[in-house]
Amino acid sequence: MSSSSWKLCASVVAMTVLGWACDQRFDSEATRTDVEATSPTTVVSAAARGETTKATRKGFVENIETLTERNRDFRRVVYTAQHLQLVLMSIPAGEHIGAETHDVDQFFRIEAGTGQIVIDGKRSDVGPGSAMLVPAGARHDVVASDGEELKLYTLYAPPNHRDGVVHPTRADAERDDEKFDGRTTE
Repeated sequence: MSSSSWKLCASVVAMTVLGWACDQRFDSEATRTDVEATSPTTVVSAAARGETTKATRKGFVENIETLTERNRDFRRVVYTAQHLQLVLMSIPAGEHIGAETHDVDQFFRIEAGTGQIVIDGKRSDVGPGSAMLVPAGARHDVVASDGEELKLYTLYAPPNHRDGVVHPTRADAERDDEKFDGRTTE
């Protein structure tokens, strides 16, 4: 399969999973209180009528490649759904994320730069178009090669970080003990 085919496939998978997570969120939403005018002076809420309606959500629809390549922050949470979270990352040349283990599954996709991923001690070279899946509980690190930033996005399932958090540098991220608090983007 060609590089562009892999890139398209990884993007379709990522957006399908993100769309599924958004749909799951819609299905679990509490009722909303839409109102309807029944006469010039009477307004009855949907909840009062015993009806349930789904809240309309925007979801996330953007050019992920462009967003990822333009991102200069070490970590930038751009969208958090109930079951999935999208985070942009920029790792400076010669630096790394830092070995870590999560209780959640994590997907990475490289848009620019080269480097290596280490999963439970196994090193693999990565570059534009590389997709990596790290299962919950696996110790992992992503390392940027010398000479160029590594631009990537990652999906956490379920979310791992507080929605909207931005860490300009790895040092900023290490100083902040934030964790996902249950709040979603919308």
